[in-house]
Amino acid sequence: MLAVDRASVMAVLEGLEFGKSDFVLLDEVNIEQFMENLKLRFEKARIYTFIGEGVVSVNPYKQMDIYGKEDINAYRGRELYENPPHLYAVADAAYKAMKRRAKDTCIVVSGESGAGKTEASKYIMQYIAAITNPSQRAEVESVKNVLLKSNCVLEAFGNAKTNRNDNSSRFGKYMDINFNFNGDPTGGHINNYLLEKLLRGGSDDMLKSLHLHNDPANYVYTRDGAVATTSYNDRYSHNAVLSALNVIGFSEEEIHSIYRILGTILILGNLQFETDRESVLVVGMEDVSHIAELISTEPNNVTKSLLYRTVATGAGEVIEKGHSEKEACFGRDAFTKALYERLFGWIVSRINAVIEVKDYNPVLHGKNTVIGVLDIYGFEIFDNNSFEQFCINYCNEKLQQLFIQLILCQEQDEYKREGITWQHIDYFNNQIIVDLVEQPHKGIISVLDEACLSVGKVTDTVCLESMDAKLGQHPHYTSRKLAPSDKTMEFHRDFRIRHYAGDVTYSVEGFLDKNKDPLFQDFKRLMFNSSNPVMKEMWPDGQLSITEVTKRPLTAATLFKNSIVALVEKLSCKEPYYVRCIKPNDMKSPALFDDARCQHQVAYLGLLENVRVRRAGFAYRQAYTRFLQRYKMTCEYTWPNHLMGTDREAVEAIVTQHGFQDDVAYGHTKLFVRTPKSLFTLEQERAALIPVLVLFLQKVWRGALARMRCRRMRAIFVIMGCYKRYKVKVHFWEVARRFANVCNMADYGKSVEWPTPPAALTQFHSITQKLHRRWRAWQIVKNIPPSDMGEIRAKVAALGALNGERKDWGCGRSWERDYLANVSHSHSTAMYLRNKDEYNQVIFSGFCRKMNRFNKSSDRALLITDKHIYKLDPKKQFKVLKRLPLEVITGLSVTAGVDQMVALHTSSQDDVLLYIQRGELCPDQDRIGELVGRLIDHFTRSVATVRGWVRPSCTGLAWLNWDCVETVIGLDYSSSRAFHTSQLFQDKLY
Repeated sequence: MLAVDRASVMAVLEGLEFGKSDFVLLDEVNIEQFMENLKLRFEKARIYTFIGEGVVSVNPYKQMDIYGKEDINAYRGRELYENPPHLYAVADAAYKAMKRRAKDTCIVVSGESGAGKTEASKYIMQYIAAITNPSQRAEVESVKNVLLKSNCVLEAFGNAKTNRNDNSSRFGKYMDINFNFNGDPTGGHINNYLLEKLLRGGSDDMLKSLHLHNDPANYVYTRDGAVATTSYNDRYSHNAVLSALNVIGFSEEEIHSIYRILGTILILGNLQFETDRESVLVVGMEDVSHIAELISTEPNNVTKSLLYRTVATGAGEVIEKGHSEKEACFGRDAFTKALYERLFGWIVSRINAVIEVKDYNPVLHGKNTVIGVLDIYGFEIFDNNSFEQFCINYCNEKLQQLFIQLILCQEQDEYKREGITWQHIDYFNNQIIVDLVEQPHKGIISVLDEACLSVGKVTDTVCLESMDAKLGQHPHYTSRKLAPSDKTMEFHRDFRIRHYAGDVTYSVEGFLDKNKDPLFQDFKRLMFNSSNPVMKEMWPDGQLSITEVTKRPLTAATLFKNSIVALVEKLSCKEPYYVRCIKPNDMKSPALFDDARCQHQVAYLGLLENVRVRRAGFAYRQAYTRFLQRYKMTCEYTWPNHLMGTDREAVEAIVTQHGFQDDVAYGHTKLFVRTPKSLFTLEQERAALIPVLVLFLQKVWRGALARMRCRRMRAIFVIMGCYKRYKVKVHFWEVARRFANVCNMADYGKSVEWPTPPAALTQFHSITQKLHRRWRAWQIVKNIPPSDMGEIRAKVAALGALNGERKDWGCGRSWERDYLANVSHSHSTAMYLRNKDEYNQVIFSGFCRKMNRFNKSSDRALLITDKHIYKLDPKKQFKVLKRLPLEVITGLSVTAGVDQMVALHTSSQDDVLLYIQRGELCPDQDRIGELVGRLIDHFTRSVATVRGWVRPSCTGLAWLNWDCVETVIGLDYSSSRAFHTSQLFQDKLY
């Protein structure tokens, strides 16, 4: 069933000429067909092949155009079998499992050195970064950027150029990426497993300030790597690392300190010592000065640390012991290793400080899930294998054990435990090899530690003899002493372990020294006392004095073992996905497929056993309760809650409704699904129903929210109404209290301060103030004699009409109105005109000057009555020169200055331009305001009376602009003529 379904799907994606896209689809599961299919796909540039949910990756040794944006979009959100095999498919499967089931997952990238593990892990990281944060939130983008840039930095300091690989990982990296409930990365954490603590590759851009040369061959530590050619652009890589350090957040001072430490390491490697009689000297003190400058200390301190060791006697006395030439070289090498180890550890800790999840609260932010990505050094078999290869291969044994436990052992045990019919598949369990290395009191690491802690002179040869004595009967251990006829090993030097990946012969020379890895306390104090704060931070243990250092540190092998055990524990609690990397040849050729080399890797990686288990097993299994919880909405008998006897019966109903009976098996507590296609069908139907259910829930919830809001709004309106009424009443009470006695005040309440009204009464408050001003004006006006009201009305009218346009318009003086009344001959003319035209009153009269169109002027007199406007000639006994009916006047214009110019506009467009003469006694007397006020007052009363707006008996007061009255007459009214003084007219209410 599995082979038919997956074959039909894969055939559509890739033609048969490319081989089988999944090794599970092989016609027969044997090594011949496996290798034939692997080789065919490699030759057809198909470097990825599935084994169930894992993928086998063959290093192509060339750039391939299969990692672009279009490829990312093709795999995003798709099931494994929907697309051809790819790293992206495995990464997406791990991401979906993490997001759908809120389960921590991990992607283990394994394989031997040079198989392409580092590149694979980088592509996985890039894919996860590309499919997350669709809303482009800045804080998430920042986290993603740092996570990606950290790869570049760690690779620069943790990888090296070897004779087998341009970019060999000399450290292991396990990165946890934390995700929020939306599936967006919120941070992470990096665990490093630095193996070789020496810098094996040098930058071409070393600065003169570091006292370095551009040629790596000049330095002992980079000389071997400088011989081999590389496919990398060193200058480009160097700039990329600098850019990454800046993006992550390293300061300029920190970056410069990193370079200074690297320079110190390179110069230390070139230091030589010589013996002069009984003392040891440093050859070339110039290098010592350069080192002192780089680590910010004194040259004497550097020399002392290199040539002497401070020790404490049993009595507590501190003495200085000089080194031999060999001990000085040994101390120098230990110091350089420690410098690089501390530097690398500090860089990782700085990156972790930036990317760690901060201020996380599960209640507020939801469940925090994790995807782990493991990229660690691969299995190594060299011509000369030392302590480093021993640690590397032990690490790979532990990871292989985890793979066996999770994929082969636990899966088969689960089938048996759940009562599923199953034919057991044999496999090699490498637990026996792991025990050979790490078993307490008997393992190789215990023997090494015991030798390192022994008192007296214990050599590597003595240690080898101890291993032979304790492990001589172990089936996976041998040495030349135990196998004298095996000439591939040397007496007193070599031992061999039969690893799962093959036999490896190790040279015991240097094992004890590398395991002890002692660093004299003098070097720690030297670095702690540096004036450089970054270097000081890397060496906190240097603050201890020699008498305080009593506890012996753990050996390198024990520290490494503890870190690998912790790593395996982390991985074992996550759902694993595997990328198994294959190295096709040792020549780095994109066309060569070494059958024997690849078959060896397939064998020790256990890929054939993996295929057999996957082929016979089930792709997915889930507890009935959790399966029902996820898919119950796809069946009418289980939604929203089933009424069956058990959850298993409800799950059977779901499976039967979808027709998957032949593709599942029912265990005691779990449902087992054979093919991913069945699960994918359920996921599709669930995804189609989720929007419907969400819409229904939203409708119900929105209705509930609307009703809650409605009740709250009603309550709010009731409270607001009560509060508004209360505030209004309080305002009315306060106004009534403050203005209760204004009738008896001298200023009728002008000095009373109004209370601030509530917002609802703002307009009412403005109207109330206006009414109060009018009432005050009426209280003042009603006491003025009727004979004075004409002048009051005129001044009020002028104030409203001029509206502040003229600075002085005669408000502060008495308006006599008829300035020609006492002039000789004018009175007789006025009486004549009254009898002739029958006018009732003189509105205004006075001397003026007439201006004509030719800008010529002549003295004239102006007489304005309620019927006509007369232009008189004062030189001819006030002879009438022109008479205009008053009703033909349509308006008048005055200037804003101090002149007395006025233009009378007529309906016949025969305007009259006059210049009113100032008073004879008061040359600065302004009469424009009086003319304007008198005319406006007359026209206003005449029109209102004609239209019947008021009774004629009320015309004395009805047409006052009450807002202007208080400005005109003031408040200190004590007599009928008081308003004639300028002081009273300048008194303002507001």
